[in-house]
Amino acid sequence: MRRIFDFHGGIHPPENKRQSLTGNIQHAGIPGILVIPLSQHVGAPSEPLVAAGDRVLGGQCIAAPKGLVSVPQHAPTSGRVVAIEERAIAHPSGFLAPCVVIEPDGDDEWVELQEAQDYRSEATTLLLDRIRNAGIAGMGGAGFPCAVKLAPEKAIETLIINGTECEPYITADDILMRERAAEIVSGALILQHILSPAETLIGVEDNKPDSIAALTAAAEGSGLEIVTFPTKYPSGGEKQLIEILTGKQVPSGGLPADVGIVCQNVGTAVAVHDAIVSGRPLVSRVTTVTGEAAARPGNFEVLLGTPMDYLLELAGYDASSNRRLIMGGPMMGFTVPDASVPVVKTTNCLLVPTEAELPTPPPAQACIRCGMCAEACPASLLPQQLFWFAQGKELEKLESHNLFDCIECGACSFVCPSNIPLVQYYRASKADIRQQRSDQAKSDHSRERFEARQARLEREEQEKAQKRAARKKAAEQRAAAAAENGQEEDPIQAAIERAKAKKAAQASAAGTESPQDKLEKAVISTRKRLEKAQTKLAEAEAAGADHIEALKTGVEKTRSKLATAEKALADFLAESAPATEPESADPAQAAIDRARKAREAEAAQSPQERARIQLEKLQQRLQKSEQRLNAALAGGEEDKIVEALSASVDRLKEKVADAESATMATEEG
Repeated sequence: MRRIFDFHGGIHPPENKRQSLTGNIQHAGIPGILVIPLSQHVGAPSEPLVAAGDRVLGGQCIAAPKGLVSVPQHAPTSGRVVAIEERAIAHPSGFLAPCVVIEPDGDDEWVELQEAQDYRSEATTLLLDRIRNAGIAGMGGAGFPCAVKLAPEKAIETLIINGTECEPYITADDILMRERAAEIVSGALILQHILSPAETLIGVEDNKPDSIAALTAAAEGSGLEIVTFPTKYPSGGEKQLIEILTGKQVPSGGLPADVGIVCQNVGTAVAVHDAIVSGRPLVSRVTTVTGEAAARPGNFEVLLGTPMDYLLELAGYDASSNRRLIMGGPMMGFTVPDASVPVVKTTNCLLVPTEAELPTPPPAQACIRCGMCAEACPASLLPQQLFWFAQGKELEKLESHNLFDCIECGACSFVCPSNIPLVQYYRASKADIRQQRSDQAKSDHSRERFEARQARLEREEQEKAQKRAARKKAAEQRAAAAAENGQEEDPIQAAIERAKAKKAAQASAAGTESPQDKLEKAVISTRKRLEKAQTKLAEAEAAGADHIEALKTGVEKTRSKLATAEKALADFLAESAPATEPESADPAQAAIDRARKAREAEAAQSPQERARIQLEKLQQRLQKSEQRLNAALAGGEEDKIVEALSASVDRLKEKVADAESATMATEEG
């Protein structure tokens, strides 16, 4: 006979379970709309794989997992995706969340399911992939991805299937154990095959005799052990159930796997059976609808995404006699902001009590330090102390007093004579701590980026210093070599030679531009400056500006420079004109005509041609600058000269890149 242990604290609230156990599991049918939240589990939300307007089949994957701690979502039936948008979900905050909205077509067409011939012959990794791809998350708690829980880093000694269901009113697991005990045993054996534990236990409270009988009959000869124990809330808590069945205590901040144990809910075991044996993904669950505001309370097999008001209507819901719609039980459940929110993978119960059945809690009074909360706490915490720290926003002290070991069972609030909503304080404080951790992580990331940038700048500065030292050493070596040859290097002469080398490099980089081209460019550029100056003068005169005289002076000077440039061009053409040219030709007028033609040709160019010409000019300038830089490096120029030339090359590269982008945009346009 297995020894049964006990855990600290616990309470015995009224069970109120008979109301929903008057019949068998009822199929809720297909509603007119299905709203599938992308986050129905602990971890990262899934990513949609469909778009509005797509037709989907039952069992089709409509959202892929994002990261390791995530699961996919599937279409519960065939229909059309009408939207992917944010909608209200079952959450106490009333937040909106991304959802895939499907309008069923009533045909209930399904994708072809992949059934397993014999899971015992399949590799563990393949079974884990199939469980994950089926979208299975924990069905009895927060919805932790099942496949992640089934891949612990340590060896597992005990696998526990949780059939406790200690929360008042809820009977979804009880009816499941009564009617689908064979599927639970099958799922437990699959989990046992994956984990290879020394023992597999199915724990059930002794207030469920029908379930115990059904499981005992189904597990006969399987090697699974059905363990019953006295009813006490919250024996269904993972850590509390482990202590009851094994006597082991999960360390603070630890996981059951740390003591060689894995726990799964009976609903999760059924989902694993469906996924492996039938190839069916998780698209429905059994949900209890109960409370005196429901004329026909019971348990329903409901498609995920079904609006709660649809399910409530099946149960004969009377909204006028109900003030609070609660998802979950009276101890750990929360008030749902809107009856239209969808059923999700963790919706084990919809509680619709009347005011007389579950009165609104009275206003909280001052703490009288009675200590009853500490006696009831199943996690052996100090609820009174945590309450004071929560009131004072002392987050560090809350963490040091193991706030996150609180399972939010509500036992402390239940026994509090002052009606203090202790669990609400703890939930809010946990949220504050998580936000603080997130902010700290962002701050640390920013600091790391800043430090990395500083290190990079220091490294670049050291590299520049090393290059300067290398150039200086090379110059000293040249001077030493000259001294060995009996030639004393004259610093002035050396500077002159470097200047000559630089000038020669610049001349080489200048290419083959002729003197005539230079003179023609001078005429064109001066004429442009004159036009701009005349435009500015006209605008100033029209506006009655004070600086008109200065602008007039500028116009006259530019006009004089233009005349000088035109004369220089004319003189050059006269000197270089062939002997056969007629004597009557006017060289100055010819130069002016050529300059005017060049200007007209430029104006006649298309935007694409102008962009290409501008790009070619910038590329030529870049090539010349790079040649000058190379010549300066080869000639051992001073650091300032090299750095200036290097900066010029970088700027020209940026201009060339911009010009290339502009050219591409112009040609595409």
